[in-house]
Amino acid sequence: MLDWFQRLLPREEKFFPLFERHAAVIAAAAHALRAMFDGGEAMLGHCAAVMRHEEEADAITREVLIGVRSTFITPFDRGDIKDLITAMDDAIDQMQKTAKAIVLFEMNAFAPQMRSIADSIGDCSELVRRSMPLLANVGRHAGQLTEICQQIGRIEGQADDLYDQGLKQLYLRVKGGDTMEFVRSNEIYDHLEKSVDRFDDIANQIQGIVIEHV
Repeated sequence: MLDWFQRLLPREEKFFPLFERHAAVIAAAAHALRAMFDGGEAMLGHCAAVMRHEEEADAITREVLIGVRSTFITPFDRGDIKDLITAMDDAIDQMQKTAKAIVLFEMNAFAPQMRSIADSIGDCSELVRRSMPLLANVGRHAGQLTEICQQIGRIEGQADDLYDQGLKQLYLRVKGGDTMEFVRSNEIYDHLEKSVDRFDDIANQIQGIVIEHV
């Protein structure tokens, strides 16, 4: 009886604009992070941009989580809303860690594989941004959302290959020589790979929502 009554009540739709805002901030952070891999004097400015975007994303995340607790009828399961916004926030948090590591280790030159993985992060961020408006009508857009999730999965797989190639080349370049160079570059590779993995987590959350609603 209660379920029937709740279906008659209007849903609170404020979450969709918040998801879209968060996704736009993620994309801006991803592009600022990618610009850091071009090196040069602008690097610190791009790092500061990543930090600002991460703070903005945190504020949006808090707004979503407060909304989940205070809204009677949510557009889909409260747990799904919480898990999706948390996955999105984890992605930008990991990008922030990557930017911090670049500055901490005073990196100013980057292997081609690093730049390519950073490109992958940007590509994933744009796919996530594309997916958010589609969530307002999951049933109608299930096919598009599934394809976006599959694209992110493919990019994540390609990034894993780049990670392996980059580490192998790094090892061959520095073995028997500059141990610190291996440590520094390995740390950046690790953060980059984790950043792409966090986008795959977002895709998994989106796919889970699609499965539940179709």
